[in-house]
Amino acid sequence: MRRSRLERSAIYAIAAAFTFFAAFPVLWALNISLKFERDIITRHISLLPIPATLTNYIAIWTQSNLPDLMWNSAVATFFTVVICVFAGTLGAYSLSRLQFRGRKNVLLFFLILRMFPVVLMIIPLFIIMRQAGLLDTRIGLALAYTAFLLPIFIWMMKGFFDAIPIELEEAARIDGCTRLGAMWRVILPLVRGGLWACAVFIGIAAWNEYLFALMLTTSSGSRTWPVGLQLMVGEFQLPWGALSAGGILSILPVLALFAVVQRSMVRGLAQGAVKG
Repeated sequence: MRRSRLERSAIYAIAAAFTFFAAFPVLWALNISLKFERDIITRHISLLPIPATLTNYIAIWTQSNLPDLMWNSAVATFFTVVICVFAGTLGAYSLSRLQFRGRKNVLLFFLILRMFPVVLMIIPLFIIMRQAGLLDTRIGLALAYTAFLLPIFIWMMKGFFDAIPIELEEAARIDGCTRLGAMWRVILPLVRGGLWACAVFIGIAAWNEYLFALMLTTSSGSRTWPVGLQLMVGEFQLPWGALSAGGILSILPVLALFAVVQRSMVRGLAQGAVKG
């Protein structure tokens, strides 16, 4: 019993250390965002913002176009998630359930797409978007995000579909359901937790994407928040307080999303458990 307590204490200590290591940059950015500019760059490092101020938050929200940038990111992220969930769910289901020639080659092709650097897709996408009239638009940006996020969504969702016994679907089809009806009424409720997890993963990746947004947008009407914050860095000026405040504000939607979706994810995983 004493050994088990020591092992448990060691596990908790290691978990706490990793948690602190992961959360420290965010806490440090929060610390900087609450300081005056004169208190940020000093010889003495202060762990607490004394005195604390909200000047940086007020300045970046009212004196910059950060609200518009975050709205552009939200629109592009929303369309990316919708496209990936709709097309990726059907694609993952077909690759999991249907047996057709070239099925393994399709999966291998999706895997190879993730092996290449994302920067190699910039020039082809730029040419395609310009010819299609989608350059410097939020819809075009969502399609660009989908180009490199859809394969990983299909790979992850295929694993969830593979974990569901095919006998459940066959029983539904015997009762008169079509293949799509069986997928909608039987399979999707069982993989709902995995679907939420994949959708959240895609949403966070699209929300934080920087390279495509930098190369495919040129105006504030479609530019996203990572690009907007980067453009605030001048040649002779680096507003640490405002940048930290902008970073903290950009994290809040992600935290709110987790707060709303967390219970649904856990409930979906619990309801989707299949006992042999």
